[in-house]
Amino acid sequence: MTLADLITLALKASLFAIVLALGLKATLKDTTYLLARPVLLVKSILSMNIVMLAFALAAAHFFPLPLPIKIALIGLAMAPVPPILTGKQTRAAGTSSYAISLCVIASFLAIVLVPIAMILADMVFKADYRLPAIRVMTIVLISVIAPLALGMLVERFAPAFAARMARPIAIAGTILLIFSAVPVLIMTLPATWVLLGNGLILSLALFTTVGLVAGHVLGGPHAHDRVVLALATGTRHPGVAMAIAAYNFPEEKIAVAVVLLHVFIGALVAIPYLKLARIRAEPARSIDG
Repeated sequence: MTLADLITLALKASLFAIVLALGLKATLKDTTYLLARPVLLVKSILSMNIVMLAFALAAAHFFPLPLPIKIALIGLAMAPVPPILTGKQTRAAGTSSYAISLCVIASFLAIVLVPIAMILADMVFKADYRLPAIRVMTIVLISVIAPLALGMLVERFAPAFAARMARPIAIAGTILLIFSAVPVLIMTLPATWVLLGNGLILSLALFTTVGLVAGHVLGGPHAHDRVVLALATGTRHPGVAMAIAAYNFPEEKIAVAVVLLHVFIGALVAIPYLKLARIRAEPARSIDG
């Protein structure tokens, strides 16, 4: 097994662990939260899958960005909810049902929406974008659906064990994600360094910023819903985004590193928004108390 294989395996394991930890705190009622709120579901799809894809396609079409950045932006816009930020969504919003339901439903919808988005990208750039639905299905089943279902089963039949293990598993998954991403970023540092002066940081930061604004506006009247949708729109599932980049442009390996870099940049850009959301939530919690 090569170093690249080990890194890929570690990345998959980290995402699996993070979603497993989420499942250890989830119930079946949580996963169906959005089904009972069709208006919020439509707004969520509009925010994540339409607004952000339009932004990515416009940025790639109208601005002279290097190809790896264009590939990464489009791949990120097509990818579903990021499981790595669900914990932050839960703490900031004060509720987990919307975040969990969005994670599940958006993952299933990605099986249909990603291929459709590929067709739109192909129409704009004539670049022959492709990613079979079965490939998307495999990624979301392994990295989202399976670990979430496993965690929910444990929570159902061993709730005390699930409550005790959720946090340690989430921490372990996050640490593993960092350790699996760092070697990729180091190996591609020379090429990534060149992109720094060509809009790399600005493009990724702007992607998250636009997503935060779009999600906050479309999240509805409830503050916790706005926070969840804002974070879900501004950051994406790195596994799906990397698969899109690698499948369509295998020679542009730096695009995968750009996607991984967005995991960290997106988290940094979201920090001020999360702090503001917590500050605004304090008066409401005090009143409720």
